[in-house]
Amino acid sequence: MSAQTRVAPATLSSWESLTNPKTPTPSRLNAYARFFATRRSLEGAPHLIPLAELDEEEKERFRELEDELFALHSAVVGESAPNGEFRRQVLSFEDPGPVVIICPEVPEGVLGPLAKEDDVNHNRLHKYADLDALLEIFGHLRALNPETHVLHRLPSDVQQAELQNHLVVLGGVGWNPTVRRVLSSLRRLPIEQYEDPRLETGEVFRVRKADNREERTYFPVTEEFEGHQELVEDVALLARLPNPFNYGRTLTICNGVHSKGVLGAVLTITDETVRPSNEAYLAQRFPSGAFAMLVRVPVLSGKVLAPDLQNPDARVFEWSPDEED
Repeated sequence: MSAQTRVAPATLSSWESLTNPKTPTPSRLNAYARFFATRRSLEGAPHLIPLAELDEEEKERFRELEDELFALHSAVVGESAPNGEFRRQVLSFEDPGPVVIICPEVPEGVLGPLAKEDDVNHNRLHKYADLDALLEIFGHLRALNPETHVLHRLPSDVQQAELQNHLVVLGGVGWNPTVRRVLSSLRRLPIEQYEDPRLETGEVFRVRKADNREERTYFPVTEEFEGHQELVEDVALLARLPNPFNYGRTLTICNGVHSKGVLGAVLTITDETVRPSNEAYLAQRFPSGAFAMLVRVPVLSGKVLAPDLQNPDARVFEWSPDEED
């Protein structure tokens, strides 16, 4: 195996123990499937071949092995999907490289005193916006990938080399300039986010149709309540695509018109109530694992509810780079 995929002997022993066995992580099972999908893994020193370099026959074998291993894993840990199929986890990785979460920064004008570095009680996290989403996704990433180094960064702190790891990008283009840069790099993605004068509190989503001949814009929904407008439904972008800066690793986007939408995108793949059925839907709808979709995020009395992808009304727009435009 290459250096980045080596496993400590103690870890292997724990998996094989008869008295106190440990279950391999989903990311490790993905690596197994990729290793045994092609004889080329044994040409020279044993090594993993990037998924993008597998031919069609090898990719098909990889998917078959992955399905089988994930089904066995689900049976062991009791996490099978409602229809009995395996559940491909969006937040697990076949390549155990580092994961970098890029979170938006609170605008200077609304920073609290504890965000200032000269304050004796300075706390760096006070600079982070979308903290609800960050804490939710960070915990799930660490739980699903215990052997993987998970980092969180502000856009101003991201090092150039870190953009070539697995990326998880939180927040919209207004507070996170990295989102704008990443979206501009995804030239085939027909979804964009932009400022619309009709909405002053966030940036809306627009879908481009073939040849840019049609466009449709999606706004959040508000209702008047006790003399003010209350948000009852936000719009979120959830995407899992190859990292445009390193095609062998992944890009996960959890974005929204408002922070409620950002959290809703995260809850789509972390909330225990809907996560199994949502993962099953994504695995069936997007077999390659690459997708982007706009979803409606219900908000009840200021609380975000996790979108249920089994409900067709929750799915606004769906796209995959493997499908024809």
